[in-house]
Amino acid sequence: MREALEIAVGGVLAGSVFALVAVGFTLVYSVMGVPNLAQGAFVVLGALGMYSLETRFHWPLLAATLGSAAIAALVGGAMERLVIRPALHRLPLSGMLILMVGLLTLFEGASLVIWGSQPYSIPTFSGERPVAVVGVRIPTQGLWIIGVTAVIVVLLWGILTRTVFGKALRACAENPMAASLMGVRVSRMTLFSFAVGAAIGAIGGEVLGPITSIEFDTGRFFTNSGFIAFALGGMGSFFGAIVGGLGLGLVQQLTAGYISSLFSNTLTLVLLLAVLIWRPGGILGGSGARREDVREFIAHRALPPSRLKGRTAWALAIVGAVTVGVLPVVLGGTGLVGSLVITGILFIAVLGLDLLMGYAGQVSLGHAGFMAVGGYTAAILATRSGLAPLAATGAGIALSLAVALVLSLVTARLRGLYLALATLAFGLLVDSVAVGLTDFTGGPSGLVAIPSFSLGGYTFASPISTYYLVWGIAGALVILLANLTRSGYGRALRATRADQTAARALGIQVPRYKVSAFLLGAGLASLAGSLYAFHFHFLSPEMVSTSRSLEMITMLVLGGEGTLVGPLVGVALLTLLPAAVQPLAVYKTLAEGILLVLIMLYLPAGILGGLLSALERLAHRVGSRRDAGPAWGEEA
Repeated sequence: MREALEIAVGGVLAGSVFALVAVGFTLVYSVMGVPNLAQGAFVVLGALGMYSLETRFHWPLLAATLGSAAIAALVGGAMERLVIRPALHRLPLSGMLILMVGLLTLFEGASLVIWGSQPYSIPTFSGERPVAVVGVRIPTQGLWIIGVTAVIVVLLWGILTRTVFGKALRACAENPMAASLMGVRVSRMTLFSFAVGAAIGAIGGEVLGPITSIEFDTGRFFTNSGFIAFALGGMGSFFGAIVGGLGLGLVQQLTAGYISSLFSNTLTLVLLLAVLIWRPGGILGGSGARREDVREFIAHRALPPSRLKGRTAWALAIVGAVTVGVLPVVLGGTGLVGSLVITGILFIAVLGLDLLMGYAGQVSLGHAGFMAVGGYTAAILATRSGLAPLAATGAGIALSLAVALVLSLVTARLRGLYLALATLAFGLLVDSVAVGLTDFTGGPSGLVAIPSFSLGGYTFASPISTYYLVWGIAGALVILLANLTRSGYGRALRATRADQTAARALGIQVPRYKVSAFLLGAGLASLAGSLYAFHFHFLSPEMVSTSRSLEMITMLVLGGEGTLVGPLVGVALLTLLPAAVQPLAVYKTLAEGILLVLIMLYLPAGILGGLLSALERLAHRVGSRRDAGPAWGEEA
């Protein structure tokens, strides 16, 4: 009994911080209708900021705590003013989610540059000796966590229910347009929600830091956990955020204590998927929650189908094929050939993501989960069952398609934010299973001794042979998908992305097309995962984790959604540049975040998409001038 109580206390401590992060999510979502996916980064900023102020600048504990929270609030406010506000009315919900992912990546990169990759252990506030309460030992820092959480919750409850400002904030949550007409300054409410949410996240990191290690990328864990608590409790419900956070902490700790710490997330993620399917608004979410589909239709403008045509397309295709053919000869035996192989493999995976997001308009935050399913299936069958790599790859694709079919069917009625959250939960669930099934996957250490890919008795053992295999597959896929997207199928996908209601009115079977796009994307990701495993002869959960999913989204958006070839630009930039300039590798994550934010703000069509759109506008302008003929008074 005592052991169970101590485990429960650990769950309450972790759940209290999850609740604080979820409250930050709720503050922003209540005003904007979009969750702040960078919320977990403020946990890291608060903890490491306090550590720096206290140890490097010798501030007293109280001053360092308040100072770090104030810095987080200023950063949150600046983020809202400089990034979120300009994008809010120009980007659809999917674009805002991607922008938030870019901000999270930017914060991770900045933390890596400032504090390095080593974990930090922060001194406790009042000693390390535990306190016994009714025979149960509680860390002294745990009392700080519980106390601070209780104070913040009570203060927020008082502000929201007892003050005019709180009533104005709740009015913005219910109906921003009506609140604006009644004289409420919605922009001020948004700024307040971001700044206070950031400060709350920072305080959570400050009180939790002394009992756990904090690293530059720990914010992603807290973003995921807070997001899950936010969804479980009820999106937009402050009480639901608290209940969701505490419940999440208890479930994780009890699972770790009585089953295995490797599966501590699995049960939670299964529960989240169940809640999303049966009650998308969350356990305590009200029926008056905002309709995400309406917001998406209002703000969404389908990207123009900018693509190369005719002789230009063929000429560039020939130049590209020749370049791919001669590159290994030019590079010789340098290590860049291996980087080009990785580029080709990731390009295959991002092709599927482009079909899903760029054409069907479905945001997937867990796309690398299908890389894991395909890669591990192929690797296990090839290493332990002696199955030929080609057959093992086919089996991995078949299993991925089956998983994708089940996932797409059970989430068929989810859209917008709910669908994105379901795909994130799926990706995290695959991560958890890959880590936990040590007998099959090798656990965190990974699966080793994977053979090279072979076909018809020929083994692709060298980097150059693998290069031609991968890029041959990639080229064939580009040709197939280019023809597919130009057909009636591609037009139906674009119509679905632009306006699902209008697409249904035209007789398009929207669910069928969405499921088919999801299956095609999953199949290509699975193929990439198998090639990844056979190329490296090793596969670990970290190589195909949710972080990889977010990286692929960055690659896609950087190159250009809905262009097929555009993602190659993003993949090449984020894969080859760090490999070519090793001293700058520490800035890779920061550069990814900055690029993603800038692209979403100023060039949402991506590098290639923006270039093609500019060329189309230029050609149209030149053509219009020619058709207009000479102006009045000029000679013909």
